[in-house]
Parts: sequence; C-alpha cells; structure tokens
Amino acid sequence: MLSYDNAVAVNGQTPASPTNISGARTAVPTTSPKVTRVPVPAVSGTSDVHGQAMNGVQTNGQVAPVEHHIWLVTGPAGCGKSTVAKYLAVSLNLPYIEGDEYHPKANVEKMSNGIPLTDADRWDWLTLLREESLRLINAGHAGVVLTCSALKKKYRDVIRVAPYFVPNLHLHFIYLSAPEEVLLRRVAARPNHFMPPSMVASQLSILEPPSEQEVDVISIDVTRPIEQVEAEALDRVLRTMDRVRQ
Repeated sequence: MLSYDNAVAVNGQTPASPTNISGARTAVPTTSPKVTRVPVPAVSGTSDVHGQAMNGVQTNGQVAPVEHHIWLVTGPAGCGKSTVAKYLAVSLNLPYIEGDEYHPKANVEKMSNGIPLTDADRWDWLTLLREESLRLINAGHAGVVLTCSALKKKYRDVIRVAPYFVPNLHLHFIYLSAPEEVLLRRVAARPNHFMPPSMVASQLSILEPPSEQEVDVISIDVTRPIEQVEAEALDRVLRTMDRVRQ
C-alpha cells in the first residue's frame, strides 16, 4: 500500500501499468433533449464492436492520431460536479463515471456519520477511478467524463499518472468553485445523499484550490444559474479540444 505522503511520479520514470478492473460500475448517460451531441472520433487501437476503424482520423490521405481526453469535474461537495459532468458526457457522447459510486462501503459509512476521510481512505478510491477511466478508453471510447472531489493537489496527481498508459491521452480538470454558504445550501437541499452538510466544512478545511502552476485545470464559477455554468463548461471543453488538435 502506497501512502499519500509519498510523491506520485508524473515526470521522469514511467510508473508500472495499472491493474485491470473487473466488474466496475459504469453509469452511461442517456440522451437529453436540450443537448446537442458533439461527434467524437473513436480511440486508436484495433476496431470497435461495430467494426469501425479506430486507428486515427483520415486527413488529406494521411491518418492522424486520435486524441483522447479525460475530463475530471472536481470541487467540494455541493459545487454541482454530477450535474455539470452529466451534461458534458451527454454533449460529448462520452461515458460518465460518478466518483461517489466507487467509494468502498467503509468510506460511505464514515461520511454518512460525519467523519472526514483520511488520505489513506482516499488512495485506493482515486486509483480505482483512474484505472476505470483507462479501462473505458482502452475499450474503445474517445474519452470519459469523471467526477471526483480531488480536494488536494496530491489527489489530483494520482489521476495525472493516467496519460502514461494511453498514447495521445490528455487529462483535464474542470474545477467548480463557490462560497461556503452556497455549498452548504445546496448540500442541505439534496435528498437521500449520504453526505451531510457538516461535511462541507471538513472538505473546505483541506481544500487546495488549483494553482496557476496546474495548467491542466479549467476553473469555473458556479454561483450563476446552472444553464450558464453548463454552457461555459462545454464551450471551454470544445476550445480545449480544438487547441489539442492544432
């Protein structure tokens, strides 16, 4: 078992390949009438189950490598991670991973009782989310949309290892920010969720907002109406994809 106090290698040596995941849960979004799907090319590899080519995009007689993306929507409880992530997944026609569904039972019980998770509690969870994202991409998807609070930089660094394992894979964080009073109000209004409002303060106490040095982060203010937040998130995602293709 590694410790969060050990640095995660994201430069220099290539870490070992992640273990395979069996029986992982994947929530695939359904089509929303208010969203226009954006065509996304298949991931490079062999071929998908429908026999479609997955080796690249044909441009001027040459095959260009397909770019793959992990869009990790992050932020403390109540910031709207699931809402924004589901919108992006449907818009981009990508699979969606709800990070809360991958917590082990012990973590859920602790949070339900208002007990903050430790670094050790989060380590296997973060690794599982990274590996499940890679599994979906290797299965033939051009990318994935994932939710995870990723409150500390070292938590985000666990996911940052992912591009080592897939050619042309790009990882992006979409950080949703809001004042504590907004987060508390939203968490209190959520029915049947395991996390009580008291957990907001504990999350904010350890929160390390992304710094300017974390150049893979898109920051979005979520105090506005959700339609504006979703529109900005999708616009910035599409512009980021355009820059990567150039």
